[in-house]
Amino acid sequence: FACLAWSHSETRLLYVAEKSRPKPQPPCPWDVPGAAWPAAEDEDEEGKQFVYHKDWGEALSTRSVPVLCILDLQGLSLSVLKGVPEHLSPGQALWSPDDHGVVFVGWWHKPFRLGLNACSNRRRPWDADPLLPTELLSAEEGSVCSPRLSPDGQRLLYLEGAVGGPHRQCLRLRVVSWASWAPGTAVPPSQCPAPLAAFAGLYAEALPPRCWAADSRRAVLGTPQRSRTQLWSPTRVLSPGSSERCWELLTLQWDLLVASCSAPHHPPSLVVTVLPPAGQELPLGWVPVEDTPTVPGVTWKTLTIQPPCSGHGPAAQGEPLEALLLSPSDGTPPHPLVVCPHGECRDSGDTLAVLVAAQVMPMFTPGGPHAVFDARWRPSMAALCQLGFAVLLVNYRGSLGFGQASISSLLSRVGEQDVADTQLAVEQALHREPLDPHRLALLAGSHGAFIALHLLAREPERYQACALRSPVSNLPALLGTSDIPDWRYTSLGLPYSFERVPCAEEVATMLLRSPIAQAAQVQTPVLLCVGARDRRVSPTQALELYRVLRARGVPARLLWYPEGGHALAGVETEADVFKNCAHWFLQHLGQ
Repeated sequence: FACLAWSHSETRLLYVAEKSRPKPQPPCPWDVPGAAWPAAEDEDEEGKQFVYHKDWGEALSTRSVPVLCILDLQGLSLSVLKGVPEHLSPGQALWSPDDHGVVFVGWWHKPFRLGLNACSNRRRPWDADPLLPTELLSAEEGSVCSPRLSPDGQRLLYLEGAVGGPHRQCLRLRVVSWASWAPGTAVPPSQCPAPLAAFAGLYAEALPPRCWAADSRRAVLGTPQRSRTQLWSPTRVLSPGSSERCWELLTLQWDLLVASCSAPHHPPSLVVTVLPPAGQELPLGWVPVEDTPTVPGVTWKTLTIQPPCSGHGPAAQGEPLEALLLSPSDGTPPHPLVVCPHGECRDSGDTLAVLVAAQVMPMFTPGGPHAVFDARWRPSMAALCQLGFAVLLVNYRGSLGFGQASISSLLSRVGEQDVADTQLAVEQALHREPLDPHRLALLAGSHGAFIALHLLAREPERYQACALRSPVSNLPALLGTSDIPDWRYTSLGLPYSFERVPCAEEVATMLLRSPIAQAAQVQTPVLLCVGARDRRVSPTQALELYRVLRARGVPARLLWYPEGGHALAGVETEADVFKNCAHWFLQHLGQ
Protein backbone atom coordinates (compact mmCIF):
# COMPACT_ATOMS: atom_id res chain seq x y z
CA PHE A 1 0.00 0.00 0.00
CA ALA A 2 2.88 2.32 0.80
CA CYS A 3 3.25 5.71 -0.85
CA LEU A 4 4.84 9.04 0.03
CA ALA A 5 4.35 11.62 -2.73
CA TRP A 6 4.93 15.35 -2.86
CA SER A 7 2.54 17.44 -4.92
CA HIS A 8 4.16 19.14 -7.92
CA SER A 9 3.93 22.46 -6.06
CA GLU A 10 5.73 20.80 -3.11
CA THR A 11 3.19 22.20 -0.67
CA ARG A 12 1.28 18.98 0.09
CA LEU A 13 2.39 15.47 1.00
CA LEU A 14 0.28 12.41 0.13
CA TYR A 15 0.77 9.24 2.14
CA VAL A 16 -1.03 6.11 3.31
CA ALA A 17 -1.80 5.29 6.95
CA GLU A 18 -3.74 2.67 8.87
CA LYS A 19 -7.16 3.84 10.02
CA SER A 20 -7.19 4.10 13.79
CA ARG A 21 -9.69 2.28 15.96
CA PRO A 22 -11.05 3.39 19.33
CA LYS A 23 -8.74 2.09 22.04
CA PRO A 24 -10.28 -0.34 24.53
CA GLN A 25 -10.87 0.88 28.08
CA PRO A 26 -7.96 0.07 30.42
CA PRO A 27 -8.60 -2.24 33.39
CA CYS A 28 -10.47 -0.70 36.30
CA PRO A 29 -7.98 0.93 38.73
CA TRP A 30 -10.05 0.27 41.83
CA ASP A 31 -9.70 -3.11 43.48
CA VAL A 32 -13.35 -3.23 44.46
CA PRO A 33 -15.66 -6.08 43.38
CA GLY A 34 -18.09 -4.88 40.77
CA ALA A 35 -16.29 -1.54 40.24
CA ALA A 36 -16.05 -0.32 36.66
CA TRP A 37 -15.15 2.69 34.56
CA PRO A 38 -17.92 5.26 34.00
CA ALA A 39 -20.07 4.49 30.98
CA ALA A 40 -18.41 5.22 27.63
CA GLU A 41 -19.59 8.36 25.89
CA ASP A 42 -19.82 6.50 22.58
CA GLU A 43 -22.29 3.73 23.30
CA ASP A 44 -21.75 2.35 19.78
CA GLU A 45 -18.29 1.16 20.79
CA GLU A 46 -19.55 -0.75 23.81
CA GLY A 47 -18.94 -4.48 23.48
CA LYS A 48 -16.63 -4.17 20.46
CA GLN A 49 -13.32 -4.67 22.21
CA PHE A 50 -12.93 -8.25 20.96
CA VAL A 51 -14.45 -7.94 17.48
CA TYR A 52 -12.32 -9.70 14.87
CA HIS A 53 -10.71 -7.40 12.28
CA LYS A 54 -9.45 -9.11 9.12
CA ASP A 55 -5.99 -8.05 8.01
CA TRP A 56 -4.06 -8.57 4.76
CA GLY A 57 -2.22 -11.70 5.84
CA GLU A 58 1.43 -12.72 5.84
CA ALA A 59 3.82 -9.82 6.55
CA LEU A 60 0.80 -7.45 6.56
CA SER A 61 -0.86 -8.47 9.84
CA THR A 62 -0.93 -4.85 11.07
CA ARG A 63 -2.61 -3.64 7.85
CA SER A 64 -6.38 -3.79 7.69
CA VAL A 65 -8.00 -0.49 6.67
CA PRO A 66 -5.53 1.80 4.86
CA VAL A 67 -6.53 5.42 4.26
CA LEU A 68 -4.99 8.15 2.12
CA CYS A 69 -3.85 11.23 4.03
CA ILE A 70 -2.79 14.70 2.87
CA LEU A 71 -0.50 16.95 4.89
CA ASP A 72 -0.90 20.58 3.78
CA LEU A 73 2.22 22.53 4.71
CA GLN A 74 0.80 25.90 3.75
CA GLY A 75 -2.45 25.53 5.62
CA LEU A 76 -0.84 23.48 8.41
CA SER A 77 -3.63 20.93 8.17
CA LEU A 78 -3.90 17.14 7.98
CA SER A 79 -6.87 15.46 6.28
CA VAL A 80 -8.03 11.99 5.27
CA LEU A 81 -9.07 11.71 1.62
CA LYS A 82 -12.81 11.18 1.34
CA GLY A 83 -14.75 9.50 -1.44
CA VAL A 84 -12.86 6.19 -1.62
CA PRO A 85 -15.46 3.44 -2.20
CA GLU A 86 -16.10 1.40 0.93
CA HIS A 87 -15.28 -1.89 -0.78
CA LEU A 88 -11.74 -0.75 -1.69
CA SER A 89 -8.55 -0.40 0.31
CA PRO A 90 -6.46 2.39 -1.28
CA GLY A 91 -2.70 2.55 -1.72
CA GLN A 92 0.19 3.23 -4.13
CA ALA A 93 -1.19 6.73 -4.66
CA LEU A 94 0.28 9.64 -6.62
CA TRP A 95 -0.79 13.17 -7.55
CA SER A 96 -2.46 14.00 -10.85
CA PRO A 97 -0.43 16.30 -13.14
CA ASP A 98 -2.37 19.42 -12.04
CA ASP A 99 -2.35 18.51 -8.30
CA HIS A 100 -6.18 18.64 -8.31
CA GLY A 101 -6.58 14.94 -7.69
CA VAL A 102 -4.81 11.69 -6.96
CA VAL A 103 -4.50 8.31 -8.67
CA PHE A 104 -4.50 5.21 -6.48
CA VAL A 105 -4.77 1.44 -6.61
CA GLY A 106 -7.80 0.02 -4.80
CA TRP A 107 -7.69 -3.50 -3.40
CA TRP A 108 -11.08 -5.19 -3.33
CA HIS A 109 -11.70 -6.45 0.22
CA LYS A 110 -15.27 -7.77 0.04
CA PRO A 111 -16.44 -10.18 1.36
CA PHE A 112 -13.08 -10.73 3.12
CA ARG A 113 -9.39 -10.08 2.54
CA LEU A 114 -7.04 -12.58 0.91
CA GLY A 115 -3.29 -12.46 1.53
CA LEU A 116 -1.45 -9.96 -0.67
CA ASN A 117 2.21 -10.70 -0.15
CA ALA A 118 3.73 -12.28 -3.30
CA CYS A 119 0.28 -12.42 -4.93
CA SER A 120 -0.16 -10.40 -8.12
CA ASN A 121 -3.57 -11.97 -8.87
CA ARG A 122 -5.75 -9.98 -6.47
CA ARG A 123 -8.64 -7.88 -7.73
CA ARG A 124 -7.39 -4.28 -7.66
CA PRO A 125 -8.61 -1.68 -10.15
CA TRP A 126 -7.21 1.83 -10.02
CA ASP A 127 -9.07 5.10 -9.72
CA ALA A 128 -8.62 8.82 -10.19
CA ASP A 129 -9.97 10.89 -7.32
CA PRO A 130 -10.29 14.62 -7.98
CA LEU A 131 -10.67 15.00 -4.20
CA LEU A 132 -14.35 14.34 -4.99
CA PRO A 133 -16.18 11.12 -6.09
CA THR A 134 -13.80 8.64 -7.74
CA GLU A 135 -13.61 7.71 -11.41
CA LEU A 136 -12.58 4.16 -12.38
CA LEU A 137 -9.70 4.21 -14.87
CA SER A 138 -8.93 0.50 -15.30
CA ALA A 139 -11.06 -2.60 -15.82
CA GLU A 140 -13.09 -3.29 -12.69
CA GLU A 141 -12.23 -6.99 -12.83
CA GLY A 142 -8.50 -6.39 -13.39
CA SER A 143 -5.46 -6.54 -11.17
CA VAL A 144 -3.19 -3.53 -11.56
CA CYS A 145 -0.31 -2.04 -9.58
CA SER A 146 2.58 0.42 -9.66
CA PRO A 147 1.11 3.49 -11.43
CA ARG A 148 3.98 5.71 -12.62
CA LEU A 149 3.38 9.17 -14.14
CA SER A 150 5.72 10.29 -16.92
CA PRO A 151 7.90 13.39 -16.32
CA ASP A 152 5.78 15.50 -18.69
CA GLY A 153 2.57 14.37 -16.96
CA GLN A 154 1.03 13.07 -20.20
CA ARG A 155 1.26 9.31 -19.71
CA LEU A 156 0.59 6.85 -16.92
CA LEU A 157 2.41 3.50 -16.89
CA TYR A 158 1.26 0.51 -14.84
CA LEU A 159 1.34 -3.28 -14.58
CA GLU A 160 -1.78 -5.34 -15.22
CA GLY A 161 -2.51 -9.01 -14.67
CA ALA A 162 -5.39 -11.45 -14.44
CA VAL A 163 -7.51 -11.90 -11.32
CA GLY A 164 -7.36 -15.38 -9.84
CA GLY A 165 -5.33 -18.30 -11.13
CA PRO A 166 -1.63 -18.61 -10.25
CA HIS A 167 -0.56 -16.25 -7.47
CA ARG A 168 2.28 -14.96 -9.70
CA GLN A 169 1.98 -14.86 -13.46
CA CYS A 170 2.94 -13.07 -16.64
CA LEU A 171 1.87 -9.40 -16.60
CA ARG A 172 1.10 -6.69 -19.14
CA LEU A 173 2.82 -3.33 -19.19
CA ARG A 174 0.20 -0.73 -20.08
CA VAL A 175 0.43 2.98 -20.80
CA VAL A 176 -2.51 5.37 -20.58
CA SER A 177 -2.80 8.80 -22.15
CA TRP A 178 -3.73 11.10 -19.28
CA ALA A 179 -5.75 13.41 -21.53
CA SER A 180 -7.94 10.75 -23.14
CA TRP A 181 -7.73 7.74 -20.77
CA ALA A 182 -7.01 5.64 -23.87
CA PRO A 183 -5.03 2.56 -22.77
CA GLY A 184 -2.46 0.90 -24.98
CA THR A 185 -0.48 -2.28 -24.36
CA ALA A 186 3.25 -1.64 -24.38
CA VAL A 187 4.40 -5.21 -23.71
CA PRO A 188 1.91 -8.12 -23.90
CA PRO A 189 2.29 -11.30 -21.86
CA SER A 190 4.16 -14.25 -23.34
CA GLN A 191 1.54 -16.88 -24.12
CA CYS A 192 3.80 -19.50 -25.66
CA PRO A 193 7.13 -21.09 -24.81
CA ALA A 194 9.91 -18.69 -25.71
CA PRO A 195 13.09 -19.56 -27.60
CA LEU A 196 16.25 -19.10 -25.55
CA ALA A 197 16.96 -15.65 -27.01
CA ALA A 198 13.35 -14.35 -27.10
CA PHE A 199 11.39 -12.23 -24.63
CA ALA A 200 9.73 -14.63 -22.20
CA GLY A 201 7.27 -12.21 -20.61
CA LEU A 202 7.07 -9.70 -17.76
CA TYR A 203 7.11 -10.90 -14.14
CA ALA A 204 8.11 -7.87 -12.06
CA GLU A 205 6.22 -7.57 -8.76
CA ALA A 206 6.39 -3.78 -9.03
CA LEU A 207 7.82 -1.07 -11.24
CA PRO A 208 10.75 0.92 -9.84
CA PRO A 209 9.55 4.21 -8.26
CA ARG A 210 11.47 6.08 -10.99
CA CYS A 211 11.46 4.19 -14.27
CA TRP A 212 10.64 6.82 -16.94
CA ALA A 213 13.26 8.26 -19.27
CA ALA A 214 13.48 12.06 -19.47
CA ASP A 215 11.77 12.05 -22.89
CA SER A 216 8.60 10.57 -21.30
CA ARG A 217 8.47 7.99 -24.10
CA ARG A 218 10.59 5.16 -22.68
CA ALA A 219 10.68 3.23 -19.42
CA VAL A 220 13.15 0.75 -17.91
CA LEU A 221 12.47 -2.17 -15.58
CA GLY A 222 13.92 -5.51 -14.56
CA THR A 223 12.29 -8.89 -15.12
CA PRO A 224 13.35 -12.57 -14.95
CA GLN A 225 14.18 -14.14 -18.30
CA ARG A 226 14.69 -17.84 -17.66
CA SER A 227 17.40 -18.05 -14.96
CA ARG A 228 18.57 -14.43 -15.38
CA THR A 229 17.03 -11.12 -14.35
CA GLN A 230 17.66 -8.49 -17.01
CA LEU A 231 16.99 -4.80 -17.51
CA TRP A 232 14.48 -4.11 -20.27
CA SER A 233 13.10 -1.14 -22.09
CA PRO A 234 10.11 -2.26 -24.18
CA THR A 235 11.40 -4.26 -27.15
CA ARG A 236 15.10 -4.22 -26.19
CA VAL A 237 17.47 -5.54 -23.48
CA LEU A 238 19.59 -2.90 -21.72
CA SER A 239 21.75 -5.15 -19.54
CA PRO A 240 24.78 -6.61 -21.36
CA GLY A 241 23.69 -9.55 -23.48
CA SER A 242 26.83 -11.54 -22.73
CA SER A 243 26.61 -10.89 -18.97
CA GLU A 244 26.19 -13.88 -16.69
CA ARG A 245 24.93 -11.63 -13.90
CA CYS A 246 21.50 -10.61 -12.65
CA TRP A 247 20.54 -6.95 -12.85
CA GLU A 248 18.24 -4.77 -10.76
CA LEU A 249 17.26 -1.18 -11.56
CA LEU A 250 17.52 1.03 -8.48
CA THR A 251 16.51 4.34 -10.06
CA LEU A 252 16.35 6.26 -13.35
CA GLN A 253 16.61 10.02 -12.97
CA TRP A 254 17.54 12.64 -15.60
CA ASP A 255 18.44 9.65 -17.83
CA LEU A 256 21.02 8.44 -15.31
CA LEU A 257 20.49 4.69 -14.79
CA VAL A 258 21.60 3.34 -11.41
CA ALA A 259 21.59 -0.45 -11.07
CA SER A 260 23.06 -3.32 -9.10
CA CYS A 261 24.37 -6.53 -10.66
CA SER A 262 25.47 -9.77 -9.03
CA ALA A 263 26.16 -13.45 -9.69
CA PRO A 264 26.27 -16.59 -7.52
CA HIS A 265 30.01 -16.03 -6.93
CA HIS A 266 29.95 -12.23 -7.05
CA PRO A 267 28.23 -9.99 -4.44
CA PRO A 268 26.25 -7.01 -5.78
CA SER A 269 28.12 -4.17 -7.46
CA LEU A 270 26.73 -0.67 -7.96
CA VAL A 271 26.90 0.53 -11.58
CA VAL A 272 25.66 3.57 -13.52
CA THR A 273 25.21 4.63 -17.13
CA VAL A 274 23.56 7.41 -19.12
CA LEU A 275 20.56 6.43 -21.23
CA PRO A 276 21.23 7.62 -24.82
CA PRO A 277 18.54 9.05 -27.11
CA ALA A 278 15.80 6.72 -28.39
CA GLY A 279 17.07 4.21 -30.94
CA GLN A 280 20.69 4.54 -29.78
CA GLU A 281 20.43 2.61 -26.50
CA LEU A 282 22.85 -0.21 -27.35
CA PRO A 283 25.48 -0.79 -26.32
CA LEU A 284 25.35 0.95 -22.96
CA GLY A 285 28.62 1.81 -21.25
CA TRP A 286 28.14 0.71 -17.65
CA VAL A 287 30.54 2.31 -15.16
CA PRO A 288 31.18 0.64 -11.78
CA VAL A 289 30.65 2.97 -8.82
CA GLU A 290 31.36 0.40 -6.14
CA ASP A 291 32.65 -2.95 -7.37
CA THR A 292 32.96 -6.05 -5.22
CA PRO A 293 35.51 -8.82 -5.65
CA THR A 294 34.58 -12.32 -6.75
CA VAL A 295 34.25 -14.72 -3.82
CA PRO A 296 36.96 -17.39 -3.94
CA GLY A 297 36.12 -21.06 -3.79
CA VAL A 298 32.85 -20.86 -5.78
CA THR A 299 32.17 -21.72 -9.43
CA TRP A 300 28.79 -22.03 -11.14
CA LYS A 301 27.03 -22.96 -14.37
CA THR A 302 23.53 -23.30 -15.80
CA LEU A 303 22.25 -26.79 -16.57
CA THR A 304 19.57 -27.13 -19.26
CA ILE A 305 17.39 -30.19 -18.71
CA GLN A 306 14.91 -31.64 -21.20
CA PRO A 307 11.98 -33.37 -19.52
CA PRO A 308 10.26 -36.21 -21.35
CA CYS A 309 7.16 -35.29 -23.35
CA SER A 310 4.09 -36.35 -21.43
CA GLY A 311 1.84 -36.38 -24.46
CA HIS A 312 -0.89 -34.29 -22.81
CA GLY A 313 -1.48 -30.85 -21.33
CA PRO A 314 0.09 -27.52 -22.32
CA ALA A 315 2.92 -27.47 -24.82
CA ALA A 316 5.25 -26.13 -22.13
CA GLN A 317 5.31 -29.54 -20.47
CA GLY A 318 7.97 -30.61 -22.95
CA GLU A 319 9.99 -27.37 -22.79
CA PRO A 320 13.47 -27.45 -21.20
CA LEU A 321 13.86 -26.40 -17.60
CA GLU A 322 17.00 -24.99 -15.98
CA ALA A 323 18.99 -25.48 -12.81
CA LEU A 324 21.94 -23.52 -11.41
CA LEU A 325 24.83 -25.59 -10.11
CA LEU A 326 27.24 -24.00 -7.64
CA SER A 327 30.37 -26.04 -6.94
CA PRO A 328 33.40 -25.70 -4.67
CA SER A 329 36.51 -24.81 -6.68
CA ASP A 330 38.65 -26.18 -3.84
CA GLY A 331 38.71 -29.70 -2.50
CA THR A 332 38.67 -33.05 -4.21
CA PRO A 333 35.59 -34.20 -6.14
CA PRO A 334 33.18 -35.85 -6.09
CA HIS A 335 31.40 -33.25 -3.94
CA PRO A 336 28.33 -33.83 -1.76
CA LEU A 337 25.26 -32.17 -3.24
CA VAL A 338 22.57 -30.01 -1.59
CA VAL A 339 19.40 -29.91 -3.75
CA CYS A 340 17.17 -26.81 -3.51
CA PRO A 341 13.78 -26.68 -5.27
CA HIS A 342 12.51 -23.12 -4.86
CA GLY A 343 9.37 -22.24 -2.99
CA GLU A 344 9.85 -18.56 -2.23
CA CYS A 345 9.58 -15.40 -4.25
CA ARG A 346 12.34 -12.83 -4.57
CA ASP A 347 15.21 -14.83 -3.10
CA SER A 348 17.10 -11.56 -3.08
CA GLY A 349 19.68 -11.88 -0.40
CA ASP A 350 19.19 -15.35 1.05
CA THR A 351 20.14 -16.52 4.50
CA LEU A 352 22.46 -13.71 5.54
CA ALA A 353 20.93 -10.24 5.16
CA VAL A 354 22.80 -8.14 2.60
CA LEU A 355 22.92 -4.37 2.55
CA VAL A 356 22.85 -3.13 -1.03
CA ALA A 357 21.98 0.40 -2.08
CA ALA A 358 20.56 1.13 1.38
CA GLN A 359 18.09 -1.77 1.16
CA VAL A 360 18.21 -4.78 3.47
CA MET A 361 17.26 -7.76 1.34
CA PRO A 362 15.82 -10.65 3.40
CA MET A 363 16.47 -14.33 2.92
CA PHE A 364 13.08 -15.37 1.59
CA THR A 365 9.63 -13.90 1.23
CA PRO A 366 6.38 -15.82 1.18
CA GLY A 367 5.47 -17.42 -2.07
CA GLY A 368 4.85 -20.74 -3.73
CA PRO A 369 5.86 -22.62 -6.85
CA HIS A 370 5.62 -19.58 -9.13
CA ALA A 371 9.00 -18.06 -8.28
CA VAL A 372 12.48 -18.40 -9.77
CA PHE A 373 16.07 -19.04 -8.74
CA ASP A 374 17.85 -16.47 -10.89
CA ALA A 375 21.64 -16.30 -11.08
CA ARG A 376 22.13 -13.69 -8.38
CA TRP A 377 24.28 -13.58 -5.24
CA ARG A 378 22.98 -15.72 -2.38
CA PRO A 379 25.36 -15.63 0.59
CA SER A 380 24.20 -18.89 2.17
CA MET A 381 24.69 -20.84 -1.05
CA ALA A 382 28.20 -19.47 -1.46
CA ALA A 383 28.86 -20.34 2.18
CA LEU A 384 27.72 -23.93 1.61
CA CYS A 385 30.19 -24.13 -1.29
CA GLN A 386 32.97 -22.92 0.97
CA LEU A 387 32.01 -25.68 3.41
CA GLY A 388 32.59 -28.21 0.61
CA PHE A 389 29.05 -28.73 -0.73
CA ALA A 390 27.83 -28.35 -4.28
CA VAL A 391 24.38 -26.71 -4.51
CA LEU A 392 21.70 -27.35 -7.17
CA LEU A 393 19.02 -24.62 -7.51
CA VAL A 394 16.16 -26.10 -9.53
CA ASN A 395 13.75 -24.06 -11.69
CA TYR A 396 11.12 -26.70 -12.39
CA ARG A 397 8.33 -26.09 -14.92
CA GLY A 398 5.97 -23.53 -13.42
CA SER A 399 8.79 -21.15 -12.46
CA LEU A 400 8.68 -17.49 -13.46
CA GLY A 401 10.65 -16.32 -16.48
CA PHE A 402 9.83 -19.19 -18.83
CA GLY A 403 6.51 -18.01 -20.31
CA GLN A 404 2.88 -18.11 -19.16
CA ALA A 405 2.35 -21.58 -20.61
CA SER A 406 5.04 -22.92 -18.30
CA ILE A 407 3.31 -21.34 -15.29
CA SER A 408 -0.07 -22.76 -16.30
CA SER A 409 1.37 -26.22 -16.93
CA LEU A 410 1.79 -26.76 -13.18
CA LEU A 411 -1.86 -26.14 -12.28
CA SER A 412 -3.54 -29.41 -11.28
CA ARG A 413 -0.11 -31.10 -11.36
CA VAL A 414 1.52 -29.89 -8.12
CA GLY A 415 3.12 -32.76 -6.29
CA GLU A 416 3.67 -34.51 -9.62
CA GLN A 417 5.28 -32.35 -12.35
CA ASP A 418 7.35 -30.22 -9.94
CA VAL A 419 8.55 -33.30 -8.07
CA ALA A 420 9.41 -35.18 -11.28
CA ASP A 421 11.29 -32.17 -12.68
CA THR A 422 13.38 -31.82 -9.52
CA GLN A 423 14.09 -35.54 -9.51
CA LEU A 424 15.18 -35.36 -13.16
CA ALA A 425 17.43 -32.35 -12.47
CA VAL A 426 19.19 -34.30 -9.70
CA GLU A 427 19.70 -37.33 -11.94
CA GLN A 428 21.08 -35.19 -14.78
CA ALA A 429 23.42 -33.31 -12.46
CA LEU A 430 24.76 -36.56 -11.00
CA HIS A 431 25.28 -37.92 -14.51
CA ARG A 432 27.08 -34.84 -15.92
CA GLU A 433 29.05 -33.45 -12.98
CA PRO A 434 31.62 -34.78 -10.46
CA LEU A 435 29.11 -35.20 -7.61
CA ASP A 436 28.82 -37.88 -4.94
CA PRO A 437 25.52 -39.81 -5.37
CA HIS A 438 25.92 -41.24 -1.87
CA ARG A 439 25.99 -37.85 -0.13
CA LEU A 440 22.84 -35.96 -1.09
CA ALA A 441 20.79 -33.50 0.96
CA LEU A 442 17.66 -31.37 0.47
CA LEU A 443 17.29 -27.71 1.51
CA ALA A 444 13.98 -25.99 0.77
CA GLY A 445 11.15 -23.85 2.11
CA SER A 446 7.38 -23.48 1.69
CA HIS A 447 6.35 -25.18 -1.59
CA GLY A 448 9.97 -26.22 -2.13
CA ALA A 449 9.72 -28.12 1.16
CA PHE A 450 6.52 -29.72 -0.16
CA ILE A 451 8.55 -31.00 -3.14
CA ALA A 452 11.40 -32.13 -0.90
CA LEU A 453 9.08 -34.19 1.31
CA HIS A 454 7.64 -35.91 -1.76
CA LEU A 455 11.19 -36.75 -2.87
CA LEU A 456 12.00 -38.24 0.55
CA ALA A 457 8.91 -40.47 0.32
CA ARG A 458 9.59 -41.52 -3.29
CA GLU A 459 13.22 -42.44 -2.72
CA PRO A 460 13.63 -43.12 1.02
CA GLU A 461 17.29 -44.15 0.77
CA ARG A 462 18.61 -41.56 -1.71
CA TYR A 463 18.99 -38.53 0.59
CA GLN A 464 21.07 -38.54 3.75
CA ALA A 465 19.79 -35.27 5.26
CA CYS A 466 16.98 -32.74 4.81
CA ALA A 467 16.47 -29.21 6.20
CA LEU A 468 13.12 -27.50 5.64
CA ARG A 469 11.71 -24.04 6.42
CA SER A 470 7.98 -23.38 6.82
CA PRO A 471 7.08 -26.66 5.08
CA VAL A 472 3.77 -27.41 3.35
CA SER A 473 2.84 -30.97 4.32
CA ASN A 474 -0.95 -31.19 4.70
CA LEU A 475 -2.94 -29.39 1.97
CA PRO A 476 -6.51 -29.72 3.35
CA ALA A 477 -5.36 -28.47 6.76
CA LEU A 478 -4.31 -25.19 5.13
CA LEU A 479 -7.83 -24.36 3.97
CA GLY A 480 -8.75 -22.82 7.31
CA THR A 481 -5.33 -21.61 8.43
CA SER A 482 -3.63 -19.98 5.39
CA ASP A 483 -4.11 -16.38 4.28
CA ILE A 484 -4.36 -17.66 0.67
CA PRO A 485 -6.99 -20.46 0.80
CA ASP A 486 -7.70 -19.86 -2.91
CA TRP A 487 -4.31 -21.36 -3.83
CA ARG A 488 -5.26 -24.71 -2.32
CA TYR A 489 -7.98 -25.03 -4.97
CA THR A 490 -6.19 -23.37 -7.89
CA SER A 491 -3.05 -25.50 -7.49
CA LEU A 492 -5.14 -28.62 -8.02
CA GLY A 493 -7.08 -27.19 -10.97
CA LEU A 494 -10.25 -26.65 -8.91
CA PRO A 495 -12.40 -23.50 -9.17
CA TYR A 496 -12.41 -21.07 -6.24
CA SER A 497 -15.00 -18.66 -4.91
CA PHE A 498 -15.20 -16.86 -1.58
CA GLU A 499 -18.11 -19.00 -0.38
CA ARG A 500 -16.36 -22.23 -1.46
CA VAL A 501 -16.53 -25.24 0.88
CA PRO A 502 -14.73 -28.37 -0.34
CA CYS A 503 -16.63 -31.57 -0.83
CA ALA A 504 -15.35 -34.88 0.52
CA GLU A 505 -13.83 -35.89 -2.83
CA GLU A 506 -11.86 -32.64 -3.06
CA VAL A 507 -10.52 -32.99 0.48
CA ALA A 508 -9.47 -36.54 -0.38
CA THR A 509 -7.67 -35.28 -3.51
CA MET A 510 -5.80 -32.67 -1.47
CA LEU A 511 -4.79 -35.24 1.13
CA LEU A 512 -3.54 -37.69 -1.51
CA ARG A 513 -1.28 -34.93 -2.90
CA SER A 514 -0.01 -34.11 0.60
CA PRO A 515 3.40 -35.36 1.78
CA ILE A 516 1.92 -36.15 5.20
CA ALA A 517 0.01 -39.01 3.55
CA GLN A 518 3.36 -40.57 2.57
CA ALA A 519 5.22 -39.73 5.78
CA ALA A 520 5.50 -43.41 6.69
CA GLN A 521 7.96 -43.85 3.81
CA VAL A 522 10.39 -41.17 5.07
CA GLN A 523 13.67 -42.43 6.56
CA THR A 524 15.92 -39.38 6.13
CA PRO A 525 16.86 -37.21 9.14
CA VAL A 526 14.78 -34.00 8.90
CA LEU A 527 15.41 -30.56 10.41
CA LEU A 528 12.32 -28.30 10.55
CA CYS A 529 12.48 -24.50 10.99
CA VAL A 530 9.22 -22.60 11.50
CA GLY A 531 7.97 -19.18 12.60
CA ALA A 532 5.20 -19.06 15.18
CA ARG A 533 3.68 -16.01 13.42
CA ASP A 534 3.54 -17.62 9.96
CA ARG A 535 0.20 -16.67 8.35
CA ARG A 536 0.81 -18.37 5.00
CA VAL A 537 1.72 -21.89 6.13
CA SER A 538 0.70 -22.59 9.70
CA PRO A 539 3.60 -23.84 11.88
CA THR A 540 1.29 -26.66 12.94
CA GLN A 541 2.08 -28.24 9.54
CA ALA A 542 5.66 -28.80 10.69
CA LEU A 543 4.54 -29.78 14.19
CA GLU A 544 2.27 -32.52 12.82
CA LEU A 545 5.07 -33.81 10.59
CA TYR A 546 7.58 -33.67 13.45
CA ARG A 547 5.33 -35.81 15.64
CA VAL A 548 4.78 -38.40 12.90
CA LEU A 549 8.53 -38.68 12.18
CA ARG A 550 9.48 -38.93 15.85
CA ALA A 551 6.81 -41.57 16.45
CA ARG A 552 8.32 -43.68 13.67
CA GLY A 553 11.86 -43.32 14.97
CA VAL A 554 13.09 -40.99 12.20
CA PRO A 555 15.69 -38.48 13.45
CA ALA A 556 13.89 -35.11 13.50
CA ARG A 557 14.53 -31.75 15.09
CA LEU A 558 12.15 -28.78 15.25
CA LEU A 559 13.30 -25.16 15.59
CA TRP A 560 10.47 -22.83 16.67
CA TYR A 561 11.05 -19.07 16.23
CA PRO A 562 8.44 -17.21 18.36
CA GLU A 563 8.58 -13.94 16.39
CA GLY A 564 9.24 -15.50 12.97
CA GLY A 565 6.87 -15.27 10.00
CA HIS A 566 6.79 -17.37 6.86
CA ALA A 567 10.08 -15.95 5.59
CA LEU A 568 11.96 -16.41 8.89
CA ALA A 569 13.44 -12.98 8.20
CA GLY A 570 15.73 -10.88 10.36
CA VAL A 571 19.49 -11.09 10.75
CA GLU A 572 19.49 -13.04 14.03
CA THR A 573 16.84 -15.53 12.87
CA GLU A 574 18.37 -16.03 9.42
CA ALA A 575 21.85 -16.54 10.87
CA ASP A 576 20.52 -19.11 13.33
CA VAL A 577 18.62 -20.97 10.59
CA PHE A 578 21.71 -21.12 8.39
CA LYS A 579 23.96 -22.24 11.23
CA ASN A 580 21.61 -25.08 12.16
CA CYS A 581 21.07 -26.19 8.54
CA ALA A 582 24.81 -26.24 7.84
CA HIS A 583 25.51 -28.18 11.04
CA TRP A 584 22.73 -30.67 10.17
CA PHE A 585 24.33 -31.35 6.78
CA LEU A 586 27.84 -31.64 8.21
CA GLN A 587 26.56 -34.04 10.83
CA HIS A 588 24.62 -36.36 8.52
CA LEU A 589 26.72 -36.26 5.34
CA GLY A 590 29.91 -37.25 7.10
CA GLN A 591 31.87 -34.11 6.22
